[in-house]
Amino acid sequence: MSVVLVEKPEPHVAVVTLNRPERLNAMSIELVLELAEVLQGIAADNTCRVIVLTGAGRAFCSGLDLKDHGAVPGIDGLQIGQIAQRSMHVYSRLTPLIRSLPQPVIAAINGDAYGGGMCLTLAAELRFAAEGARFNATGIVNGLSSVEMGGSWLLPRLIGAAHSNDLLLTGRVIDADEAVRMGLVSRVLPADELLDAALATARQMAGYSAYGLAMTKSTIWASLEIPSLAAAQELEDRNQLMMGFTGNLPEAMRAFAEDRPPIYTDEPRRDLFS
Repeated sequence: MSVVLVEKPEPHVAVVTLNRPERLNAMSIELVLELAEVLQGIAADNTCRVIVLTGAGRAFCSGLDLKDHGAVPGIDGLQIGQIAQRSMHVYSRLTPLIRSLPQPVIAAINGDAYGGGMCLTLAAELRFAAEGARFNATGIVNGLSSVEMGGSWLLPRLIGAAHSNDLLLTGRVIDADEAVRMGLVSRVLPADELLDAALATARQMAGYSAYGLAMTKSTIWASLEIPSLAAAQELEDRNQLMMGFTGNLPEAMRAFAEDRPPIYTDEPRRDLFS
């Protein structure tokens, strides 16, 4: 059975489910490789506008599977250090991969997100948590470092250095209520309503321009690395101009006047040049 499931409950939304419930969806080599392959496939699906990422069973992802003895492919002839580095990259590349997807990702955190599982949620643009979900930086507890998969860069930018240091250095477990107070997640919902809420949000977003969603996502991420307000505004201005060259804004105005939902095609706006 596949350890990563993909469903398309409606035309423009994909639901990706980590499917190792017997291991609390722990990150085995098999799961990580399959997840990367699935996400790359969805990235190339021009009909998909939003992704919902969740876990099967009672956990979202419990982090690295310490009982997994799988080997990464393509290591013939390599030495121990090279193999170890390549193995680490298999996990760490998930963060930039999710970041590079044209589709925004909603993490529907149905249960515990520990260690690498918590870091996996940081790569998503939106995080909704079930009421029983818990979060933890497991590495420090296991005699390792808590910083992995870009967590040391992403977490302070999401919740500030004080909260980030508190999680990464103490290894303490926080519940969903504390997570939403910190800003680690934006919504907390009853467990039986979580996926429906994520799908409803995805459905709403999928009604917008696919181009606009992708441009907004890429600008949000780029602005985390831009050193000044002026530089960020220059990027925003150019992206907004590019969107203005589509027929989307005139369609929005027509739809408002006709009291109907707009239908965005992202096609070039031809009246500007006629």
